[in-house]
Amino acid sequence: MQHRIVVLGAGYSGAYVAGNLARRLSPADTEITVVNAEPDFVQRLRLHQFAAGQEIEAPKLTDVFAGTGIGLRLARVTAIDPERQVVAVADAEGGGELGYDTLFYALGSHGDDGGVPGVAEYAFDVAARPSALRLRERLESLGRRGEGGSVLVVGDGLTGIETATEIAESRPNLSVTLIARSELGARLSAGARGHLRQACDRLGITVLEHSVVEAVEAARVLCADGTAVASDATVWTAGFAVSTIAAAGGLEVTGNGRIVVDRTMRSVSHPNVYAAGDSAYAIGDNGQPLPMSCASAGCTGMQATAAIVGRLTGRKVPNTKLEYLGNHISLGRRDGILQMVDDEAQAKPTYMGGRKAARIKAGILKMSLWTTSHPTFGLPKRKRRLAAAPDTSAHASAEKAVA
Repeated sequence: MQHRIVVLGAGYSGAYVAGNLARRLSPADTEITVVNAEPDFVQRLRLHQFAAGQEIEAPKLTDVFAGTGIGLRLARVTAIDPERQVVAVADAEGGGELGYDTLFYALGSHGDDGGVPGVAEYAFDVAARPSALRLRERLESLGRRGEGGSVLVVGDGLTGIETATEIAESRPNLSVTLIARSELGARLSAGARGHLRQACDRLGITVLEHSVVEAVEAARVLCADGTAVASDATVWTAGFAVSTIAAAGGLEVTGNGRIVVDRTMRSVSHPNVYAAGDSAYAIGDNGQPLPMSCASAGCTGMQATAAIVGRLTGRKVPNTKLEYLGNHISLGRRDGILQMVDDEAQAKPTYMGGRKAARIKAGILKMSLWTTSHPTFGLPKRKRRLAAAPDTSAHASAEKAVA
C-alpha cells in the first residue's frame, strides 16, 4: 500500500516541498496530493505590485505539477483530524475527506485586523490575490476620477512600506499617506531609515509617525490621539495571522495559532505532521523564532523535506540551515533597501540602497517564481524507496537527527 502524503497549501513552501518529495521518493511507494483553494500559484511577495496595477505572472498549478505524478485537489481546507489522520475539504462539489499517513501543513497566513473596528468592513489588504484584486479595482476607479483620490496605508512593516511606495509610484495621481505606529523604519539601520524617508519624500508620500489607528470608517480612519484622517481607500497592513484550523484540530500551537515544531519542522504533538512557512513556529539557528517571511518559508521547507525523506526511507535526518539574514525591501520598481541583520536579528549598521538593491530584490523574486514553478528541477533523479516501517516516533527521530 502506498504511503499517502498530503500537502496543504501550494504557496512558496507547499509547492516547493511537494515537488521535492515527488522527485526524491519512489512513486511505487508514495502518493502525493496537494490541496489548494486557488488554481494558480500566487506570488504573494508581489501582490502589492498587482494591487498597484501591474501584471504579475500566476502559473497554473496544473502546469506546475505536470509530469510530477502529484495529484492536485482544488478545495478549501476546513478541518484536520490528526487522530483519524484525515483532512476535511470543501469544493464546488461539496467536498469530503482525504486520508493521510504524512501531513505537510503550509496554509500560510492572512491579514490580521487586530480587533480594530471597521477593518473587516472597510479596509483592503494585499495578503491574498482576491483582496489585492479588490484593491486594484478600487485604485483604478479612483484613478478615473478627475480629482484623483486619497489612499491611506496603515502599518509601516515591510508590507506597508512596499505597498505605499508601489502605489505612489504606479499611480502618481493619487495622494498616498503611510501611518506608522512608531518611527518610520524603526527596525532598520540609521542609514536605511534615512534612505526610506528620502524615498517617501521623492514619491510624495505623507508619513504620520507615532500614530495608532483605533477605528476604520468608510471614508476615514480614527487615531488614538483623536485625529481623523480622510481616505478613499484604506489599506490594512498592520499584521498577519494564521488559520485556526491547526489549533481546532488539536495540534500544539502557540497563542497566535502557529504550529509548534521541533528542529526538523515536525509537530511536537503529532509526529506524522510537519509544518513550514508562516504556519510554523520554528526556532532559528540564532535561538530566536523565525519571522513570517518568504526566506523562512524557504529554509523551513527545505528542512521539512529533508526530514520527511530521511524518516520515510530509514536514513539519518540532516539539519539544514535555519537562518534569517536580512530584509529586502522594494521602494517601487527603481529603488530598494537591502538591510542585513546580525545573530540577534538586529539591523547591521550598513545597508544597500537604490537601483542595485531594487535589481537584487527583483532577481530574488524571479528566482523564487522559477524554482517554485519548476519544483522537480535540479534534484537527484534517483527516487528512494521507503523503509519497510517508516519512522514516526518522536523519540526515534530525535536520536537520528544530525546535530
